[in-house]
Amino acid sequence: MNNLIWFRNDLRVADNISLTKASKGEKLVAVYFFDPRHYDIGDFGFKKIEKYRAKFLLETVQELKNALKKLNITLLTYNERPEIIIPKLVNDHQIKNIYLQKEWTRDESKVKDGVIAKVPALVNFEESYDQFLFHPEDIPYKSFKEIPEVFTTFRKKCEKNVSVSKPLPIPVPMPKQNLLEISTSIPTLEDLGFEEFQTDSRTAFPFKGGEFEALDRIEEYFWTTKKLAYYKKTRNGLVGKDYSSKLSAWLANGSISARTIYWEVKRFEEEIKKNQDTYWLIFELIWRDYFKYVSLKHKNKIFMIGGILDKDYDWNNSKIAKDQWINGQTKEPFVNANMKEIAGTGWMSNRGRQNVASYWSKELKQDWRIGAAYFESMLLDYDVHSNWGNWMYNSGVGNDPRDRKFNIKRQAEMYDGNGKFQNLWLQESLF
Repeated sequence: MNNLIWFRNDLRVADNISLTKASKGEKLVAVYFFDPRHYDIGDFGFKKIEKYRAKFLLETVQELKNALKKLNITLLTYNERPEIIIPKLVNDHQIKNIYLQKEWTRDESKVKDGVIAKVPALVNFEESYDQFLFHPEDIPYKSFKEIPEVFTTFRKKCEKNVSVSKPLPIPVPMPKQNLLEISTSIPTLEDLGFEEFQTDSRTAFPFKGGEFEALDRIEEYFWTTKKLAYYKKTRNGLVGKDYSSKLSAWLANGSISARTIYWEVKRFEEEIKKNQDTYWLIFELIWRDYFKYVSLKHKNKIFMIGGILDKDYDWNNSKIAKDQWINGQTKEPFVNANMKEIAGTGWMSNRGRQNVASYWSKELKQDWRIGAAYFESMLLDYDVHSNWGNWMYNSGVGNDPRDRKFNIKRQAEMYDGNGKFQNLWLQESLF
């Protein structure tokens, strides 16, 4: 049986269930698409992927290609729509099975359905849920409709009832003759519509894309500096690469699995130290899972203006407000500094994200989906579930039972009391 693995947000060779299954075939072809729709202008006026994530993705796919070659698997890459290329690959290589990570949100489902419609009905599509800490088959709920609307309820029940499975090893190499005689080249930034650029030296995310870069970061953050032992104390930081793990970007495109991180935390707890700080990284992984389950439960409502609560607020849509917010020209220096950071680096701290989202939706009362779409475009670590889930949460249309509104000035005093972060990005003394 000849198999095809269609990589999407699972860009790794370790702990990859689709790759493990697909490599049991007689022949295996691997493919990844730089879908042109991702580099087009979306519904709210932004490209779906801007230059920062595009560059990170190119680095990631290059690493994946190299890793697969060691397994005698050729990764074909195309700057084209999957529904145009996959039918040709199925025909050329007599593909019987297509393996892929299960995605369920609107755009991903539409693309997959487009492919299914164009390949012979005899071709079997095997999808696997492979981006979770707590696998859907293991959670203590009979259906996604039972997922609670409050995170703490979900977390406590899962922590009590679910065991996290151990990561799968890298599959054994295929026979040498599995390597294809044909090859494709990975597109350049210019091919995707961007100019080459140098990352701003002030960035808090000076890292490259790829599975082995992710493992290097774990090695540094957990084992070399042992910063994991202080994670909860420092995670609300704003300046520098070590106030948080920064693993979210690799998690988002699947260069590393949540399970791999979880078990590395457990090893750290056994060998070095177990405390609230080490637990808090697992806590954040559970939040990530939760937003995935929220989107499985509520489907396209996560993209709708009323959110999962069907709230009927009177949202505004001011171009002036949008331009001032994006360019860091609001009346709040703390918001401005964070917005200049994301514009210049594709990164923003967790604390910053909550504040600028609250300001946009609760102070300016602007359509929260515009903010979410801007983050989708700009963030290195964009994850559809976490991004839209967090934006709903901060905008009063999601899973926040208290419907909080941030006091921006108070937040700035608490987390940037000496003005170090604001001075860094506004480049003039504010204090």
